Amino acid sequence: MNDAFVRRATTGFDAYAAAVEPYSLDRAERDSGVPANLIRQLAHDYARADRAQICWTLGITEHHNAADNVFALINLALLTGHVGRYGSGLVPLRGQNNVQGGGDMGAIPNKLTGFQDVETNMEARARFEAAYGAKLPPRKGWHLSQMFEAMEDGKLTACYIIGENPLRSEADTGRAAKLLAGLEHFVVQDMFLTDTAKLAHVVLPATATWCETEGTVTSSERRVQRVRKALEPPAGARDDIWIICEIARRLGHDWGSPSAEDLWNELRTLSPMHAGMSYRRLEDLGGIQWPCYDEQHPGEMFLHARLWEQDPARRGAPAPFTPVEQEDPLDELSDEFPIRLTTGRRLDSFNTGVQTSQYATPIRRPETLNLSPEDAERLGFAEGETARVSSRRAWLEAPVHIDETLREGLAFMTLHFPEQVQTNLLTLDAWDPKSGTAEFKATAIRVEKANGGPARAGQSELSKAGG
Repeated sequence: MNDAFVRRATTGFDAYAAAVEPYSLDRAERDSGVPANLIRQLAHDYARADRAQICWTLGITEHHNAADNVFALINLALLTGHVGRYGSGLVPLRGQNNVQGGGDMGAIPNKLTGFQDVETNMEARARFEAAYGAKLPPRKGWHLSQMFEAMEDGKLTACYIIGENPLRSEADTGRAAKLLAGLEHFVVQDMFLTDTAKLAHVVLPATATWCETEGTVTSSERRVQRVRKALEPPAGARDDIWIICEIARRLGHDWGSPSAEDLWNELRTLSPMHAGMSYRRLEDLGGIQWPCYDEQHPGEMFLHARLWEQDPARRGAPAPFTPVEQEDPLDELSDEFPIRLTTGRRLDSFNTGVQTSQYATPIRRPETLNLSPEDAERLGFAEGETARVSSRRAWLEAPVHIDETLREGLAFMTLHFPEQVQTNLLTLDAWDPKSGTAEFKATAIRVEKANGGPARAGQSELSKAGG
């Protein structure tokens, strides 16, 4: 523990210390399956390191208590002082390109561009309203999980999806398909005719933004870089900017024909953390890390350095500890469903396989149910044999792959190949109330021998009964 840093730069330590007191090493070993001596050694190595980072991906966040999992990691960084210094910090790794950029641009229901709160930042609201000549809604919007709940309740009857395939990426595919198909008006804008687009009333063919348009991209390290058009799009496809401006024109609002740079310069007047990032500077410097407040500012190599300032005025508000409690997955293991299924990705493929299925790679193999050697032996499965996989919502069939990296009781599947196996038929649509993230990583399943014949799928008897 870095006592000096905790005293100077944080708040809420006493409550945090009291909250973690019951979590002994023995309990941690029992709950996690990781030997206590390894937990102790890792804790000491992390705390004593000169520089240390905690990196995580969706295995931390795709749970019903996603935000609490992240708060637990933040607490460790604050406890040890591994934040606000070069080479140390907290690093949420993104699963696909420009996820960071999407958040920065305001693709979050409670934030305007530049992470300005839509409900509480009155200065930012006034700035946007002046630029747009219109009043902003006074309340934050819905995140994706809330949108599907609103569809179910009849509150959301029209939907416009740009570049996403929720029919295949959402938990509980059967529910998602029913709700999307029931919309009164459904528009999809995408570069491929995805399974989601096939349900739409209107499909708007878009371009590949990484090679057929001008713009910017932001990496996980907050570095904004230029994207340059290298290829002409195929006939009939249109730039996203053109599509949206054309829709506005047909609805009676002439926004002209702005270029990507025009829109970027507008953004710079609205988002202080992007103000100094002209196209010229992005090109000359090979990218700039936000925040960059003016055209003399070099950008920030890392965040939260202020926490190490001795002057309280320069240090600013302290970083809070956030006590959290461990919670088990909602889809409980039982005698009927004794194996924990976690879903994820493979090296060669993106989420639902829409983009990556367009090319071949020698490292790609068909979808499988990955089982530990112990579970495969206990259940009597040989490599490649077809299994029937059941959850409380549905069942499906998939070939077995014996995976020596898995521990007993843990199975793995991906959602890359829905044409082969619709993995998300199995998953639970419960979501974290703080982040809106669904619990993809913790489904309780049963694995049995299949009856033979072609792979099939269906709704579970428990789900039919409303259980």
